[in-house]
Amino acid sequence: MIRARVIGAGGFGGANIIELLAAHPEVEVVSLVDVDGVGKPISDKHTHLRGFCDVVVESPEDAVWDGSIDIAFSATPDGVGMKLAERCRDAGTKLIDYSGDFRFNSPESYASYATRIGRDPKHAAEGLLRQSVYGLAELYRDKIAQAPIVGNPGCFAVATILGFAPAVNEGLVDTETLICDAKTGVSGAGIKPAATFHYPLRYENMNAYKIAAHQHNIEVERELSLCAKRDVKVTLITQVVPLTRGIMATIYGCLMDPTITAEAVYDAYVEQYRESPFVRVERSGVPVGNNDVRGSNRCVISVNVDSRTGRLVVISHIDNLMKGQAGSALQNMNIMFGLDETTALRRPPYYP
Repeated sequence: MIRARVIGAGGFGGANIIELLAAHPEVEVVSLVDVDGVGKPISDKHTHLRGFCDVVVESPEDAVWDGSIDIAFSATPDGVGMKLAERCRDAGTKLIDYSGDFRFNSPESYASYATRIGRDPKHAAEGLLRQSVYGLAELYRDKIAQAPIVGNPGCFAVATILGFAPAVNEGLVDTETLICDAKTGVSGAGIKPAATFHYPLRYENMNAYKIAAHQHNIEVERELSLCAKRDVKVTLITQVVPLTRGIMATIYGCLMDPTITAEAVYDAYVEQYRESPFVRVERSGVPVGNNDVRGSNRCVISVNVDSRTGRLVVISHIDNLMKGQAGSALQNMNIMFGLDETTALRRPPYYP
């Protein structure tokens, strides 16, 4: 059995990966770490886990790194995972980090990211950055299989990159014209959100935030630049809508050939994701919505062409807590341990 530890077990990201691991036939959750609820079963806080996972929460100071843990999930904000990384390496423990700590694989690229979001550009585990892999399995499956550290991608980044990548890879769009309008549910703010994210202030309310300044846009531009083999800029506008979970990214770009058909673009997307079990591509006109992904590890992509304006219009749907977080983390773990990547993830979305 694969022995797993979850750091940050008390948050949404921690609870969701525990849910998935509890149903995994090859994994035993042996350690949960958090600063809250220490000394109590995790099911005292997340009561829906009672009978599925009742492991007692340890404090970060009491957690022992002695080689007894095979995989650690750091469901924590920036700055935590990098401080755990060397202990993981020394104990022979693989690490999947939910934050931006290992999404950038060199000291220079991390420093650029950290400076843009107002953090210290010096990485606490600088020597391990080049051993880490960006955890978007649809792009880096082979590298993830060999990686000791995986930087789980940001939720907006997953929806946007998967929505844009085939068009950029195939040279279908002018990369000077890329725009993404992305809407998310309130769970993306975490279990302890700012006051403005509480229900009375979110109900029947929506707003844009971090306009053209969202931290996930940094990884979007990095990945699409790698696809295009040149510098790519993306205008990303993020909004919060009165929804618990889900992201809808509406993606635009001017077609290089304005006569290309929606069917030809659809074929290009299907070909790119042929070996990606969690990406479903739909033709123009097929209804797609949040219900097609909620509670699943799916990304559902609707491919459309506006022939009047010569623009590609792609709608990309994910569940921000699954494909945007815990689901991707488990998919990565499966790949890292040589398992079928769909293990404990092949389940339909919630309905209704």
